[in-house]
Parts: sequence; C-alpha cells; structure tokens
Amino acid sequence: MPDESPVLPSETLLRAPKVLLHDHLDGGLRPATVAELAEATGYAGLPTTDPAELGRWFRRAADSGSLVSYLETFAHTCGVMQTEEALVRVAAEAVEDLAADGVVYAEVRYAPELFVERGLSLDAVVEAVQAGFTEGARRVAANGGRIRVGTLLCAMRQHARALEIANLAIRYRDAGVAGFDIAGPEDGFPPTRNLDAFEYLRQNNAHFTIHAGEAFGLPSIWEAIQHCGAERLGHGVRIIEDIKTDADGTVHLGRLAAYVRDRRIPLEICPTSNVQTGAAPSIAEHPIGLLKRLRFRVTVNTDNRLMSGCTMTSEFAALHETFGYGLDDFRWFTINAMKSAFIDFDTRIALIDDVIKPGYAALA
Repeated sequence: MPDESPVLPSETLLRAPKVLLHDHLDGGLRPATVAELAEATGYAGLPTTDPAELGRWFRRAADSGSLVSYLETFAHTCGVMQTEEALVRVAAEAVEDLAADGVVYAEVRYAPELFVERGLSLDAVVEAVQAGFTEGARRVAANGGRIRVGTLLCAMRQHARALEIANLAIRYRDAGVAGFDIAGPEDGFPPTRNLDAFEYLRQNNAHFTIHAGEAFGLPSIWEAIQHCGAERLGHGVRIIEDIKTDADGTVHLGRLAAYVRDRRIPLEICPTSNVQTGAAPSIAEHPIGLLKRLRFRVTVNTDNRLMSGCTMTSEFAALHETFGYGLDDFRWFTINAMKSAFIDFDTRIALIDDVIKPGYAALA
C-alpha cells in the first residue's frame, strides 16, 4: 500500500539520496549545450537554436506515444556529439546535473557506434566519455558533493555490431565501464539476434542488462532472460501482461512474471518515459503501482532527462503525488537499485549503509 506520510516538500525530495540505473547520455543534454555544440560543430539540423524553445521542442517531439518517434529526437543530440570535446563536455555536465539532483550512484549508458560519423574511433569515443565523467566527478567533489558513475555501453539492436561493442565493454571494464546493454527499436529486432555477444559477456564474467518489455511484450522479456541471460530488464513494464487481477482484487502471476519476481530480476522502470512511448497510458495507470505492491524488484529511473523533461526528483514527485509514496517507499526503491548495480558487492553495501540509509534517516 502507498505510504500514508504527509505531503513531502520538493526540497526534501531533492535531498533524498538516489540511485539511477537507466539514463542515456545522449538523452540528457542541457538544451543550451545542444545549441552551443551545434554552432561549434557546424551541425545545422536543429529545429531552433533558442535553448528554452529547444527544450520544449524535445519534450513535444517525445510526447508521441510511439517509441519509434521518440527515438527520432536523438538524431539531434547525437548530431552534436561527434567530437571528443563535445563528448567530454556532455559527460561532465551529466555528472554535475545528476549530483545536483541528489543522485549518489548512476549508471549512464550510450551507444559508442552513434558517435563515429566524423571519424572518431570507438575507443576514442569511450575514452572521451570516461574523461568527461572523471571531470564531472572532480567538479562535484570540488563543490563538496559526492557521486559515483559507472558506464554502460549499448549496442544498437538494429545494427550488427553487438559483439564488437561487447568486446569494447570488456576492454574498458577496468576504466569505468560497468556493463553492456542493447538499445533501439524492440519490434522486429529481438534480443536473440545478439546471442553471440551475450555468450561472450557471460564467458568473461561481465554484467549486462537488456532493453525489453517496453515497445514489445512478453516474448521480448522471455528471450532477454531465458535465451540471453539478462541480469536486469531495461523498462520491463510489460511484464504486467503476465499478471491478471480478478474483480475482487485477487492477483494471479503467470509463470514468467512469477519467475521474474522470484529471481529478483530488477526492473529499470522509467515512469515518464513509459507514458511518452505508450508503454503505460498515464502515471496513475502505470504498472509500477501493482509491481511495487507485489514486491517485484522495482527501480525508478529517468531514461532520457532532456526528452522527458524529467529528473529523478521529478519522477519521485510524480509518484508521491499519484500513489502517495513517502520516504520509506523512496528508500526502498533506492536500495533496490543499489543492490542491483553493476559494481562490486563491498561498494554497494558501503553506499547503502554509509550514504543511503543515513541520508534517508536525516530526512525522516
């Protein structure tokens, strides 16, 4: 049941420690940065160069109800991220923005293959982004803040480079790359197209998540888990299609839903984005309400902060307003995410015991 705590001030939600597992680097640029990088790099495709109007344009374009249309907005952000300088800047600013939002641990993902149009190698892309993350963390620390960032390298599922990107993730895993993912359109591009990459990752004891159960239903989730061995599900909201509720409120889990819950497979749920892409009709009707009540391992995420016009704080605020969730609920979401992170056990426990629990205790 939702927490019956009183209305939480926005400042309290901002100060709450947060853990973010599903955030796309090319979906989180500052509008002003997009405009400035377009001018600096000669990218001429923007619909407007006014930062305020540009931010509104991204949000309107993403509010289509279609994942395919939603993904088209990335042509502009990727278009301005084709130089080392641009990648360093975008990565550093992402870390600053997340820390300012109360995020203490984040896994930020991107597809290196999208940033080679002007001649950068895949290695140069990864090294530029890692340099940006390092610089961002340095700035945060210099201002008295604290954040740790891990990188997830994505392969675009409609292309044929998954094994190549998986190899890249392995080569850079001691330099800040925490894991691997496949992204892009689900319909028509099942995760099993990339079985060689997932087998390679497993053989190398590497972590990976898979976008599944957003634009395509239960078969996508089943393949991601049972064929590919996904440790987490990117979105995964359509697991709700394997859960039936009787008129009297009795809930029945299908075999796949029961397996996901029993195995504690984390769901990287992004409420605002899920509404934008049509995976949920509204926040009030979002499956997160039932999934949390049934104690699935639910985590709360932003997906694309620019396109969704959201932050972790605004996602918490929407859930607080809609479901009445309070600090105990947000602490639960946050610990779920920290338990599910692709970093070592000792670090996860230290962040839970030394940062997250004390942080929520101080707010109570």
